[in-house]
Amino acid sequence: ILEQNYPNPFNPITKIKYSIPRTSYVVIKVFDILGNEIESLINAEKPAGSYELTWYAESAEGRLPSGIYFCRLQAGEYVQTKKMVLIK
Repeated sequence: ILEQNYPNPFNPITKIKYSIPRTSYVVIKVFDILGNEIESLINAEKPAGSYELTWYAESAEGRLPSGIYFCRLQAGEYVQTKKMVLIK
């Protein structure tokens, strides 16, 4: 389960919580409104449990512009996406 990020809208830091029922290979990525990958947050095998991570909305050039972003969790065959709003 991928929970809604908090706070949402955010500027420029947000927390992302997720839970997995069994050991799975987990991939969490952030995409912009055009579907471009912004950042890969997790790409590893994780044991069952609940987790929280912090995303700093910054790119190689600095802070990302205001807008809508998507956080996608993939754990095994399960995929879930949540919309996040960055406001400056």
